[in-house]
Amino acid sequence: MNLLREKLNEVIRSLLPVVVLVLLLAFTLVGAQMALIIRFLVGSALLLVGLSIFLVGIDLAMNPIGDHMATEVATSKSGIKLAILSFLMGFLVTVAEPDLLILGEQVEAASGGAIGAQLMVYLVSVGVGILIMLGTFRLLGGKMKYATFMCLAYMGIFALSIFVSEEFLAISFDSSGATTGALTTPFILALSAGLSRIKGGKTSEEDSFGMVGVMSAGPMYALMLMSIITGQKNIEGAPVAKPPLGILQMLPDEFFKSIFALLPLAALFFILNFIRFKISRREMGRVVKGLIYTLLGLTLFLTGVYAGFMDMGHLIGSRIAENYHWLLPVVGFLLGTIVVLMEPAVIVLGHQIENVTGGRIPLKMIRITLSIGVALAIAGSMIRIMIPAVKLWYFLLPGFLIAVFLSFRSDPVFVGIAYDAGGVASGPMTATFVLAFAQGAAAMTPTANVLVDGFGVIAMVAMAPVLSIMLLGAVFQHKVSRLPKEEHAMPEPVPLPSPGTPGAFDCVVAVLNRGLSEDALSIAQAAGAGGATIIHGRGSGGHDLKFLSFEMLKEKEIVIWLIDSRISDAIASCLHAQLDLSGQGGGKIFIVPALAMGIKAPGQLPPQAGCAIPDGQDNRGAGAQP
Repeated sequence: MNLLREKLNEVIRSLLPVVVLVLLLAFTLVGAQMALIIRFLVGSALLLVGLSIFLVGIDLAMNPIGDHMATEVATSKSGIKLAILSFLMGFLVTVAEPDLLILGEQVEAASGGAIGAQLMVYLVSVGVGILIMLGTFRLLGGKMKYATFMCLAYMGIFALSIFVSEEFLAISFDSSGATTGALTTPFILALSAGLSRIKGGKTSEEDSFGMVGVMSAGPMYALMLMSIITGQKNIEGAPVAKPPLGILQMLPDEFFKSIFALLPLAALFFILNFIRFKISRREMGRVVKGLIYTLLGLTLFLTGVYAGFMDMGHLIGSRIAENYHWLLPVVGFLLGTIVVLMEPAVIVLGHQIENVTGGRIPLKMIRITLSIGVALAIAGSMIRIMIPAVKLWYFLLPGFLIAVFLSFRSDPVFVGIAYDAGGVASGPMTATFVLAFAQGAAAMTPTANVLVDGFGVIAMVAMAPVLSIMLLGAVFQHKVSRLPKEEHAMPEPVPLPSPGTPGAFDCVVAVLNRGLSEDALSIAQAAGAGGATIIHGRGSGGHDLKFLSFEMLKEKEIVIWLIDSRISDAIASCLHAQLDLSGQGGGKIFIVPALAMGIKAPGQLPPQAGCAIPDGQDNRGAGAQP
């Protein structure tokens, strides 16, 4: 309940500015009918509740599923098995992505059926699967830098773009943004974080990001190659308008869409769990509960978006283009500053950035950078609609070229974050509200083409965060390179009382994989320990972090307890056994006499340890080399 309340408060802070701006426009410049305003308000309420529940489900289900999948992929000794698993994960999580289905239906309607929605979805999903497979090989192989990989990927895209028409260019780049939606992004983020944790090494922090950016290149290759191979250049067909549905009619439809969105990935997880994972009943209960939350939240979220946001977005775009043409870039800029903050994947990415970097890259800084970048992108899209001579590639080509150049001069962590941000910023809010706004404006502009100018806004939104965060990373790298490295000397040891006697205290130190600290605190407390101190290995600003003379990897966490020496061995044994540190837990526990670190321990009687040690076992100093 506390987690749901936390997510609810977070979503309220993000949603409120969007609702206020839309209502302000509806009552002043647009003059929307009261029935549409009520639909918008009901949709906002559904969106608020749905997104909050969805984010809880992501924490409970998608992150653990992605982590287990990453373990299976990373431990595959067969290259063929690794290729098949990584392709399947990319394909299955994309083929039912709601954002992609939305875009496919919009393209089919706008082209009069010239491009089928299902064909587009399957082609795009194949492209994503192939890129996820290549990205996984790159990450685990470690022989090619991420910036080099993405540079080669975009050079290929730019080469193919020469041979396709403006319509296919816009739709190809838009499909890239639509694949990184509410379902795919949390899963791929968890997958890449799990792969980097298992791989380990000094590049673990930057390897936690970038896979979303890799997958977003796949759709562009797929659709451009389809255009080139089939010889289809231009799209002929008249737009098809669909009558709006009521909210009660939408709920069952979106519920079944959400089931089909989750079913392929969930089925793959349950099959692999039966064969390989064999997780505990307690963890399986959490995952199932999280999947139910994700299903319910996604249903309410998409219903809310369709119920009020798309119709309102189309109306605002068409009315402003018809009556206040010069205001389009201004309104687009204002929408961009706040709509991106409502994207579910942006919220998920922001939390992962803070977790992986230990607060070194604050969420607030990323959100401000994304807002400015997306605002400029939507304003630029409105200029494209207003001025026919301004083409989409005028923005995309220099924007991505500058971003690729900066990727070799930015902090390595920012490179992966930038490419990921380009994908997550163009999620369901952009694929529905912003795209509807652009199409409404293009439909009411005599010189605009809905297929060319109405689409392409997602591509602009996907490009802007890559460029803006890469600029931020270059500035960050410049500042970090000017910081002097500091050397810290260890204090001299002092005489110790004999272990196990009253007055002798130990520091029980657990070096754990990221995310196990809370479990360790609970286990130690149940065994008789008190409070503890947690040190994150990440967040060292690019410098190596050392603790007790050994190097602390960025994906690790240190938990330190001050414990009476008469029970310290028992608590260490509890932690080692219950966290499975010799297996998948992948951690170490050792004991350091407290007085050797200059700590004066209070004179108190030891509590009763709740976990017995096997006969003859002594964990003192086991598993670590200080």
